[in-house]
Amino acid sequence: MKTLEELMAIRDKTRQNMTAREGTGEVTRVVVGMATCGIAAGARPVLNAFSQEIARRKLAHVTVSQTGCIGMCQYEPIVEVFVPGQEKVTYIKMTPEKAARVVADHIVNGNVVTEYTVGTVDK
Repeated sequence: MKTLEELMAIRDKTRQNMTAREGTGEVTRVVVGMATCGIAAGARPVLNAFSQEIARRKLAHVTVSQTGCIGMCQYEPIVEVFVPGQEKVTYIKMTPEKAARVVADHIVNGNVVTEYTVGTVDK
């Protein structure tokens, strides 16, 4: 990028992509905790599994992102799912295999996988 015009073109393209996503309706967000404790516990393969499964299923209304510390290190890897109009669901001790099930059951079919949620895994 060498000029202000190039920067403005990048900004306009980004805004256009954001507007296109907004036009598809509400967006479901999958957020993976990627602080050092999460990474050490295996969060990177979990993040990759969510990204790959969502791409494979062509779920345009779902975004996958990462965040820092969620604050419950003993439960890492942690994934939070935000579905518009519903309460946040926090999945704990996630694995790539569990990620595939969460996409299929929760994100696609709307059924929370309660045995992976906080408060149920340790029982």
